[in-house]
Amino acid sequence: MEYIETQSEHTELPLVVIPSMFEAMYQPIATSMRMLHNVARIRMYKDFNIEPDTILERCKDADIVVVIGFHVTGRLLDELGTHVRCFVFGGTGVANFIDLNRTRELGIRVCNTVHYGDETVAEYTFALIFELARSVGAMDRSIREGNWSGLEGTSLKEKTIGLIGFGGIGQTVARIADGFGMHTLVWNSHVNAATARSLRATPVDGIGELIAHSDIISLHLPLNDETQRVVTAADLDRLKPGSYFINTARAELIEEGALVNRLKRGDVKAAIDVYDKEPLPADDPLRSVPSTILTPHVAWRADDAYRDLSRQLARSIHAFCNGERFNVVE
Repeated sequence: MEYIETQSEHTELPLVVIPSMFEAMYQPIATSMRMLHNVARIRMYKDFNIEPDTILERCKDADIVVVIGFHVTGRLLDELGTHVRCFVFGGTGVANFIDLNRTRELGIRVCNTVHYGDETVAEYTFALIFELARSVGAMDRSIREGNWSGLEGTSLKEKTIGLIGFGGIGQTVARIADGFGMHTLVWNSHVNAATARSLRATPVDGIGELIAHSDIISLHLPLNDETQRVVTAADLDRLKPGSYFINTARAELIEEGALVNRLKRGDVKAAIDVYDKEPLPADDPLRSVPSTILTPHVAWRADDAYRDLSRQLARSIHAFCNGERFNVVE
């Protein structure tokens, strides 16, 4: 497969390998990697291939590996851990893709990327909400089929949006919601009272309470040991008929099978961008649940996010090669 390699003659420089790439990320990453001139060699593949054998072959000489879209499994760590000294993760949820306990044991640095998708994911959250509320895509398809009847919509003004998670993305969603004249409830393990007040958001004590009092529920938690399966079937039981459920965060935040079971009742709508298994299997029951919009884990994928993420990748590599620290996962 085609790849580019910079400064290949300078074998004294550490080798950075980017073994897998989303097409739209190629140019922003290539631009950002210019800051590594005379710091590191860069070998960058242009295709998206996450097969373990391919990753191993492409990374066999690497000192630093940029992880985009693939899981650094135990097998990969066993083989790459003999020569790779740093993994730089290009995404959100590093602990889901890299075994951090094992990398610590091996003395391998792991660097994260942070806040690059706050606006992008928040905007996409509202794209999904608007599709549920106004059915623009469905009407486009309908009119192309010769149907002029149209569909009724729902206004967002005065509706209550409940945010499960109140970090950078959740706060950005709250700011947008306030601009639409919505009321905002928030639940998080810790909510900064001053931040909530500044965004006119009201903290609540529990997820079930938030769900029961919201017209729209949107998940914005990171996935970790404390948040895995934190949204239970009992919580989802409290969804009001006619409410919307949005997940652009992680599927594993929800008790396994609970969301499908709740949606099968047919009295709420949902828009889902993340799944327990990705790509979504052909026989996954979510595919047949009524009133559900499914998108392929793309909420973060936009031009500004790519540029910010790319700059952070390059800064992490530059810092590592110069004995400094940037975005290091502790």
